[in-house]
Formats: sequence, C-alpha cells, structure tokens
Amino acid sequence: MAAMTANDSRYLPFMKMHGLGNDFVVVDERGITPRVDAAIAVAIADRHRGVGFDQLAVLSDTDQADVHLTFYNQDGSLSAACGNATRCIARHLMDETGRDALTITTDRGTLFAREGGEGLTSVNMGHPQLQWDEIPLAREMDTLELPIEGAPTATGMGNPHCTFFVDDAEAVDLEARGAEIEHHPLYPQRTNVQFASLVGPDHLRMRVWERGVGVTLASGSSSCATAVSAARRGLTGRDVTIDLDGGTLQINWRDDGVWMTGPTAHVFDGQWRL
Repeated sequence: MAAMTANDSRYLPFMKMHGLGNDFVVVDERGITPRVDAAIAVAIADRHRGVGFDQLAVLSDTDQADVHLTFYNQDGSLSAACGNATRCIARHLMDETGRDALTITTDRGTLFAREGGEGLTSVNMGHPQLQWDEIPLAREMDTLELPIEGAPTATGMGNPHCTFFVDDAEAVDLEARGAEIEHHPLYPQRTNVQFASLVGPDHLRMRVWERGVGVTLASGSSSCATAVSAARRGLTGRDVTIDLDGGTLQINWRDDGVWMTGPTAHVFDGQWRL
C-alpha cells in the first residue's frame, strides 16, 4: 500500500463519536472542497467493510452561524436533524475554541448549543412541529392520536416521528414493529419510531427505530419528540428524564424550544481511503 502523506487527497479524515452509543462519523469540510456524497456515506456506513455509523455528519462553513451541519443516514438519505450528533459536534467545537456557547445551522434551522456542566452538553433542538402538514403526514388529521393501531402521536423535530406509549417498552418487538411503521402510508417521508413506557414521575423508558438506519441505542431527536408527545398527552410534565438502551438524556420543552442535555464521547480519529 502506498504511503499516506499529510493532506493526501486520496484520504478523507474523520472523527468517530457517539452519544449514548448512538454513533457517528464526522467529517470536517470547513475551508475545503466538499467530498462527501450519498455514495461515500453508504460505503463508510457498512459496519463490516467500512467504519459503521448511525449517522454521518458533515461540518461546513456558513456566514449565518459558527458551523453548518449536514446529516446522512446509513442508506445515504439526508436527515435535517440529528440531536446526539449535534451535541457531540458542539462539544468538540467548544473544546476546540474554549467557548461555552455556539450557534449551529442545519436543514432544520438554527440551533443553539451550550455547556451543560459536569461534562454534559446541551442543545436547543428548536420548536416541535405539531401540525400534520409540518411533520409531514399524508393528510389532515389530529396528530395527538393517529389512526394507527396503538394510537401513536406524531411529531416533527426537523424529521418525522411516531411515538407509541406502551405498558412495557422492553416487551415490544422493535425490529418488526419499527420496520413496519417506518414505511406506514401516513408518513410520505417515512418516520422514526419510538416505543415508550412511563417508569416514574416525569421519567420514561424508550426504545428507538430510526428511519434509514434501524434499531439504535439512542436518538436525540426521537427523545425530544417522545418528551413532547408525553407532555401533550398529559403523561408527564415538560422536563423529562428518558432512559434509552445506551444511557439517559434530559429533555426540557421550554418556551424557546426543546433542550436536550446529555454526555458525548470522541472515540477516535481516522482516514477513509476514497
């Protein structure tokens, strides 16, 4: 194999990060010609022949904020939002710059990140989308209880969500139900799927099937959607603890948006041969 030199155009530098086991490949394209596309994302996503990730995030320059983020799913499709990746990247940039607050643009809109204390990072994921055409759904309906078995709640967080409240989230066949609901005809852009159960006051247990990915250990936008749905249905207040397969997030639906707080991890740096 030929020796690799610094800034070798044959190689794509990346960072591997995760938030509660929800893992990401992060590529920094600030100041350089963009190289990541859907085909490269799919190749890197392969957990046997590539690196593997739940989402790939690309950093790029913008005049509107400190950085712009673009997100790819494993299947190469784009997602406007990825909460855990946003937190991981915010932590990286705050460590890089020594700042304790950042402004980030995404296809979801402008997001704000800040130091959460005790090694945690907080991101405001914006206001939830509660109207049928914002989420979007296929036709006009009440988004609080959809005409799907189990009467789930629909929420948009820059990406569509379908949240089921069940007696025991652990007992759900997540792979079967998640795959089925992701492609439900009520969701023309497909949907993320959550199953949540109440385990205490303002405390939920949740499991996640992500659109274009499958079962994941955690999902930030799904956690936000579930907290909003639980509050709308009167199951909890607006400040909620959510236990996922990979760990715990704190979600606070405030007047200025939905704030998500939790840990992040920078696992390693690498080079992908193009």
